[in-house]
Amino acid sequence: MNDDWQSFLSGQHAAFAADPARVQHYGDASGELSAAASTAVLCDLSHCGVLGFAGDDAQSFLQGQLTCDVREATRTASRPGALCTPKGRALATFRLWQDAQGYLLQLPADLLEPVRKRLSMYVLRAKVKVSDRSADSIRLGVAGPKAATGLIEALGLAAAGALPDAPGVLEHGRIQVLALDGGRFELVIPPDEARALWQTLAGRFTPAGAPAWQWSAIAAGEAMLGVPTQDQFVPQMLNLDLVGGIGFDKGCYTGQEIVARTQYLGKLKQRLFSAHLPRPAAASTTEALPRPGDLLFTADFDGQSTGMIVDAAPAPGGGFDLLAVLRTDSAARHPVHWQHAEGALLERLRLPDAARVAPVSA
Repeated sequence: MNDDWQSFLSGQHAAFAADPARVQHYGDASGELSAAASTAVLCDLSHCGVLGFAGDDAQSFLQGQLTCDVREATRTASRPGALCTPKGRALATFRLWQDAQGYLLQLPADLLEPVRKRLSMYVLRAKVKVSDRSADSIRLGVAGPKAATGLIEALGLAAAGALPDAPGVLEHGRIQVLALDGGRFELVIPPDEARALWQTLAGRFTPAGAPAWQWSAIAAGEAMLGVPTQDQFVPQMLNLDLVGGIGFDKGCYTGQEIVARTQYLGKLKQRLFSAHLPRPAAASTTEALPRPGDLLFTADFDGQSTGMIVDAAPAPGGGFDLLAVLRTDSAARHPVHWQHAEGALLERLRLPDAARVAPVSA
């Protein structure tokens, strides 16, 4: 986050986390979560970074590295996807689209530099430039039941069909509006227009910290990997095959052999589930909060872990909502416990709506 934008948000009563790029809240964390569920919130997304790919070979280069079909990521549509190891394990998940300068790949800021370095190693003689384009724009997220109607009014759009359905992208002047699953929208704004637009949007939506946006992404079933969850899952375990994040007809890419074998041999035994964890009684310390990478247990595996938390956030009304990769057979037949076999019990266990598959009862 640049100093000017951070100073502006501080003037809007933003309280920052230890990471200076992450807004924690604007003075009412629980109220912001409630607004995300009942009305709509406005969130700064500086905790996400953006890589840019420009040049004649940008598309073919990315096509050989990413799981999604890069040809489908345009200035009118975005795509989710993953960057994998040769063994087919996801190192990062992201959203990919284009602007006038080339491809944009958004992912958590703490993974941006490692991913940039890794992809740059494979450029070789290709005509493609890989760069950090995070400072080229301010990204704002709007989420909640009233997000679409509020954006139509704020941007002065005609009501009928003014905003695209996910995963469409609308170019409105110098602003790009990305439609995301779960009724969420991301606005990519030139820095010189960001302050004025924030003031306009803040008149219609509740300014909220990153946890509110994180919760809305979890509610939509969008799994974003972080450092604790890298190299743990093949992309199908994150339901990327169900939301357009894997191109099975596009040809080879790093990890493609394992991803394709998993798909066509029918050996996938784990999927991404959403769940709720009531706030533990001892939650006065951060050690008692669910975190990405925490293990989950069921009775049928004799003390062995049957899953892992991918993401977790405070939930409106208390407790935590989370996304977790679990063995589907175990999740269907046994209660799922956090941290150990006798740990806190996960509630409301189901496959996310974005997966477009029937809920599984725990």
